[in-house]
Amino acid sequence: MGKILSIDFGLKRTGLAISDDQKIFAFGLKTIESKQLMVELKTLVIAENLEEIVIGEPKRLDTSDSHITENVRLLKQTLENEFPLVKIASLDERFTSKMASAVIAQSGMKKKDRQQKGLIDEISATIILQDYLQTRMK
Repeated sequence: MGKILSIDFGLKRTGLAISDDQKIFAFGLKTIESKQLMVELKTLVIAENLEEIVIGEPKRLDTSDSHITENVRLLKQTLENEFPLVKIASLDERFTSKMASAVIAQSGMKKKDRQQKGLIDEISATIILQDYLQTRMK
């Protein structure tokens, strides 16, 4: 039984999260430099037996495209071509960065640790994946 990976793509950094084998829970995996994403995914698809990859689709409040939406669409096409046996999905990611920041603020972490930008990306990917897993259960 394979897992699901989620991606919170950014031009500089990308957050990754992964599901458990039963596809019920999302766990933050890591934040990487975006230029290393394809190398990382090639490893993860095999090592984690990925069945699906979910990409956060950035939208503005009025549902129009953001400045990075086209980059995410191109990434989705690239993943579909690179990994034809893996289902590639997208999910509206509005508010995930704000939610991640709120989670970090309420976590009791030291201020220095809370200021790590990569942590927001990883938690955002986790929120995207947990939302996706919940929609699958309905």
